Amino acid sequence: MGQVPKARQEEPSARRQRLNRSAVLRAGVVLADQVGIDGFTMRTLAEKLGVVPMALYKHVANKQELLEGMVDLVWAEVTEPEGGYGWKQAMRDRAVSLRGALFRHRWAVGRMEAAGRPGPENLRQHNAMLGCLRENGFSFRTTVHVTSLLDAYVYGFALQQETLSFETPEESAEAAAATRDAESAEAAARYPYLLEVVEELAKEGYDYDTEFAVGLDVLLDGIEVLRGSWRDG
Repeated sequence: MGQVPKARQEEPSARRQRLNRSAVLRAGVVLADQVGIDGFTMRTLAEKLGVVPMALYKHVANKQELLEGMVDLVWAEVTEPEGGYGWKQAMRDRAVSLRGALFRHRWAVGRMEAAGRPGPENLRQHNAMLGCLRENGFSFRTTVHVTSLLDAYVYGFALQQETLSFETPEESAEAAAATRDAESAEAAARYPYLLEVVEELAKEGYDYDTEFAVGLDVLLDGIEVLRGSWRDG
């Protein structure tokens, strides 16, 4: 019998995934999207990649460094604010994009500003936001106010959306209808305004996109009105 061709001899190893830091981080994001942060471990990631857990430690020092790198990939999906077409539009685009990234990667809610070593995308995003405001005439202290307000709003809204039991306006209408049907006459008399909300949601549902946009516009319009009264110091 002749010698097995070299190409065939190398076929198994050629099929084996060649790991590097980038591949580990990307696989980590995919796995966290699938199982959530509670089901995410170095062992489950290693199993997904078809390697032993120790193989991962050639590319990340520990789980903390892995999560920091994964968060940085989420930051890479966020639109970088550019002040050339106006600070309000830039901040709006950035806020909508950040919320979208958090919706796609629910596990990242609460971890975008977590203690640790921020990655290059994290630093680039924050620098771009600060630069957009400063280059559009915002003072240092006002810039701090605006970034704090907008980040708190986006993160808070994302957390609320993560914890509520419905995803779409249709699902919220179904939940509201069930609540309405279960309420007694006594409860309706005791909580009339709460039941009014339930009645309306049962008809039209709760639209996250609409509510987010309304709140964001209120914040941006308020910033525009009040920014002149905010002083450094």
